[in-house]
Amino acid sequence: MSNHQRLDDGIRWRIVGRQEAGQSEVQICREFNLTPSVVCNLWKQFQDTGSIERKPGQGRPRATTGTEDRYLSIKSRRTSQLSRDLHSVTGTRVSRVTVSKRLHETGLFARRPAVCVPLPSTNRRVRLAWCREHRDWSMDQWATVLFSDESLFSPNTDSRLTFIWREPGTRYLHSNVREIDHYGGRRLMVWAGIMLDDRTPLHVFERCTVTGVRYRDEILEYYVLLFRGAVGPEFILMDNNARPHRALLVDEFLE
Repeated sequence: MSNHQRLDDGIRWRIVGRQEAGQSEVQICREFNLTPSVVCNLWKQFQDTGSIERKPGQGRPRATTGTEDRYLSIKSRRTSQLSRDLHSVTGTRVSRVTVSKRLHETGLFARRPAVCVPLPSTNRRVRLAWCREHRDWSMDQWATVLFSDESLFSPNTDSRLTFIWREPGTRYLHSNVREIDHYGGRRLMVWAGIMLDDRTPLHVFERCTVTGVRYRDEILEYYVLLFRGAVGPEFILMDNNARPHRALLVDEFLE
């Protein structure tokens, strides 16, 4: 912390109290992690004015008005060229650092957008109904469930250097999510399952496509049967409605 302008009133009065009690500046600096100039200036201000409040007009004048600050806050949700947009609209030229400071003051911070696969409304309703149906399950009941899924991955790197300005707690708002539902280049199909106290090995399919036959032969027979034997008749396999999972030969095998 470099200057006393960033200290709240409670800390300022505590520093002044330490000074009045005869505590040394060195001890105060160590306790509050401050530089000697901060403590000295605050004590001098209190002796001269009897107040610890920040003086009006102290510090560098603001380069933007309140209206321009609100414009930056609104515009930040739509584009990253805030400085240029502000200059074209109001004629005020500010730096990138100034833009960042103004956005921080309004509660906006640079974050990477959340990545998701868009779900149809029907899927969302079904998932919500399933969650409500099982919200009172005990730990013993969940211990019998094997959650499994396969995912398609691309070995090509994705730097994800896209930043957005958003308020804390709004990560999953639709406007702050970058939808990804495709992969480029060479791909890998990987399957795995997890339980409360265990997990399956990671299975990589030799080819990206998964059919009902491959799902039965490579997953159900090789992994799921072993977990079912260990858990007992209460065992529950959780997969999704992917076409290979709902194949007739898979249903017959599970029965």
